[in-house]
Amino acid sequence: MSQLSINTTQNVVINFTAASVGERIGAYMLDFLVKAAYFIIVYYVFFSFFEIDRWLYQLDNWSQMAVYMVFFLPIAFYSLVQESLLEGQTLGKKLVKIKVVKIDGYQASFGDYLIRWLFRLIDISLGSGIIGLIAMVVNSKTQRLGDMSAGTAVITLKNKVTINSTILEEIGQEYQPKYPLVIKLSDNDARIIKETFHNAMKSNDYVILNKLTTKIEQVTGIKNDMGSTKEFIQTVLKDYNYYTQNM
Repeated sequence: MSQLSINTTQNVVINFTAASVGERIGAYMLDFLVKAAYFIIVYYVFFSFFEIDRWLYQLDNWSQMAVYMVFFLPIAFYSLVQESLLEGQTLGKKLVKIKVVKIDGYQASFGDYLIRWLFRLIDISLGSGIIGLIAMVVNSKTQRLGDMSAGTAVITLKNKVTINSTILEEIGQEYQPKYPLVIKLSDNDARIIKETFHNAMKSNDYVILNKLTTKIEQVTGIKNDMGSTKEFIQTVLKDYNYYTQNM
């Protein structure tokens, strides 16, 4: 497996392991089985058991096509919806333990997932997936064309050190959180914030701390009302641990 170095917007390099071609194909096949199961259930239960197909024969071709599209839209938008709701994962990716991330280290947005989904037409639909396969094999980050266009990569979560072990902050049982909006952060965001914060403190780089504070405010909607950037970031990390451990 190749190593993927992500240079964050705070100039902190974080190393991940890029998902292998085999892992990505495995996730795709699992997702394919889920979609195939949905197709079979819809076709035999709704169209055969409830005899919707007999009713469809009474409609014109355009109306029939519209009904079919409504029933099978979940298959078409499967990856887009799931990656958006599950923060870069589908059911197949969850089972294989891989995830889509941005090259800048932050959580991918809906727009990024949309670009990846649109490029599936080229990567997967055209040539039965050969284009996407070739792109992943020759790319050092195992990216298909959709990943390159969206600025994303797929990483494996099968690390010996879990992401939780890198973001935990010591908080007492009596700790009272201050910023509920920290739940807008992902585990990956919290990890980047913590590593950036500790690196900046070692070098007394308050420019980076100010940039990090601004980024946190933009992502979460929290405003630094504490005066000190150091105290603010420490509170954000503790609050994130409090809410994620108690949810």
